[in-house]
Amino acid sequence: MVRGLLLWAAGNPRLERTITENPILGRATHRFIAGERLDEALEAAAQLNAHGIGGILDLLGEGVTDLEGANKAVEQYLEAAEAIATRGLDATISIKLSQLAQTVDRNACVANLGRILDRAQELGVPVEIDMEDSSLVPDTLEHYREAAARHPQVRVAIQAMLRRTPLDLEGLASLKPRVRLVKGAYAEPVELAEQGKKDVTAQYKFLTDWLFEFGGDPAFGTHDDELIAYAASAAGKVGKGPRDYEIQMLYGIRRDLQEKLARDGHRVRVYIPFGSAWYPYFMRRMAERPANLRFFLRALAGH
Repeated sequence: MVRGLLLWAAGNPRLERTITENPILGRATHRFIAGERLDEALEAAAQLNAHGIGGILDLLGEGVTDLEGANKAVEQYLEAAEAIATRGLDATISIKLSQLAQTVDRNACVANLGRILDRAQELGVPVEIDMEDSSLVPDTLEHYREAAARHPQVRVAIQAMLRRTPLDLEGLASLKPRVRLVKGAYAEPVELAEQGKKDVTAQYKFLTDWLFEFGGDPAFGTHDDELIAYAASAAGKVGKGPRDYEIQMLYGIRRDLQEKLARDGHRVRVYIPFGSAWYPYFMRRMAERPANLRFFLRALAGH
């Protein structure tokens, strides 16, 4: 019930205005959002690097409705890639295709994505493609397939909760796809997505095994101790160690575990969101894991 309510809130414009205009609530989100400016995200990445943890810079904002907005997003992504290279940070950039005109002009989106990938490759900055709601999955996978032909190091996020995901991965098997496996944080109907934690966890484990057998350099986006332990076990079964895959977590969540995993020799990378359009992202994170809501309420209380 709480998850459904929070996902509803994520898409409610009136509630968004109420929360984003409240300075107290805005300050409390800083545990989970690096800030509105790129330099704040870069500083967060530098601090993580000091603990042996990589960063993933995520420019918040999705669903761009015009080419001007898409062009602005492209420039911001390029600026982030340039800054990462200039500062010598261990960080990637994670892009949303709906920011690049995916739902406005597909040819423009292809060109925008190619421009980012080309420059990032020149700079030596890895790129990850985010996955959004189920209506955009087929086209996002097609963009990934086209991009991977020229940029084999690009990674794509795949959502374990979607019923279609096992078949999607089978369709990508010939690419030996580089995947960030996540549970999924969008409100999807029961006919499209698993709804119960037990079922999502079971599919996540199945896909973990698949990625170790058929994928390339898999990344597991999770804070779940059970799933982290499962990834380690699955890696061991195919003769791989903690440096042969990546654990990805969210900024401000389970910082102690992030540092412990890094100290124990795991590759850890943290998703660092920044920008002014933080509300939908923030609400989906609260819905994705009930413990996140407790963290937020504690932060709001000043603890």
